[in-house]
Amino acid sequence: MFAVGGRRPASPRAARGLAWREAAYASLDFETTGLDYANDHIVSYGVVPIERGRVLVGSARHQLVRPARQPSPRSQTVHLLRPVDLADAPDAATAAADLRAALTQRFILAWFAEVEVAFLRGLYGGTVRWWRRRVIDVRDLAIAVDEAPAGARRARGYALGATAQRYGVPVAAPHDALDDALVTAQLFLVLVGKLPGLPEPSVRDLVALSALPT
Repeated sequence: MFAVGGRRPASPRAARGLAWREAAYASLDFETTGLDYANDHIVSYGVVPIERGRVLVGSARHQLVRPARQPSPRSQTVHLLRPVDLADAPDAATAAADLRAALTQRFILAWFAEVEVAFLRGLYGGTVRWWRRRVIDVRDLAIAVDEAPAGARRARGYALGATAQRYGVPVAAPHDALDDALVTAQLFLVLVGKLPGLPEPSVRDLVALSALPT
């Protein structure tokens, strides 16, 4: 896979054995032109840091990104970003530098992390396995908390907004990258204290609960 954004963000690999509160995280959400990982592009990202079990809203970042391919009409109805809104935004290679700084030495939180991992690989390269070792899929934490069998997972769907509502996390602007990243961060803090059999999980425990394919 061709990487447009240069070197990968430095990994916090040595911190995997820490208790979860001792590690640093970045909750990440991408809005894109579509979900064809080989051909679609990022149009915005939101990233929200978490340190010592607290969301650092004042250090959150939101960035529009000018894609090499215009958003499809269908994707525009989801994220409401038109070509004219993106015309003056930095391209992916430029935006990747600030995102790299926001992710460096942090574990990454995402909702249905397959999407974020695919586009991170497009930006920075690396294998799915390399990214999997630093990504925590918060959706999988919700499934673990519910101890939901496969049939119940399909019925419930585990959409971000619906799961946030069930756990009392406010959603201000669905499909806005920054708000989705903030909702994911807040859900992470709610769910990490409810995991069955893991009263004080390590980062390694949380990464292991994510079901990303290798």
